[in-house]
Amino acid sequence: MIIGERGKDIAVKDAEDHIFGYTCFNDVSARDIQFKDKQWTRGKSFDTFAPIGPYITTTDQVGDPTNLWIRTRVNGEPRQNSSTRNMVFSVYRIVHELSRVMTLEPYDIIATGTPAGVAFAMKPKPKFLSPGDMVEIEIENIGKLRNKIISNMDT
Repeated sequence: MIIGERGKDIAVKDAEDHIFGYTCFNDVSARDIQFKDKQWTRGKSFDTFAPIGPYITTTDQVGDPTNLWIRTRVNGEPRQNSSTRNMVFSVYRIVHELSRVMTLEPYDIIATGTPAGVAFAMKPKPKFLSPGDMVEIEIENIGKLRNKIISNMDT
């Protein structure tokens, strides 16, 4: 979500009024560092992590954001296939809850999390990303984000 209007203590019923639009967000994680550190900050914060885009779809264009398909492919192989209807909290509830502890400002980006299918949880063996892999994240009515994995040695 991209916030469009400043807000604090936003009611769930008013949350849509504070959302400008939606985009794709690739929640890249260096699990080896994340697990070693026992927290997420460094493992999600490298320079090339968290690509977003390719554009913003406004709330009047997206349709019902609580019922959109989300798909992720790596080198064309399906990895995630779900819907926003399966989210633990709706986008409106997320805005409400976050605004209870922080003031949301225009252009703030809220990443909502990841559907089932993350690499480290794959059975029988995890399928981690490698340099050269192409990741595609597609959200119905929003668009498709494509990014190539590079080594941090290549940056």
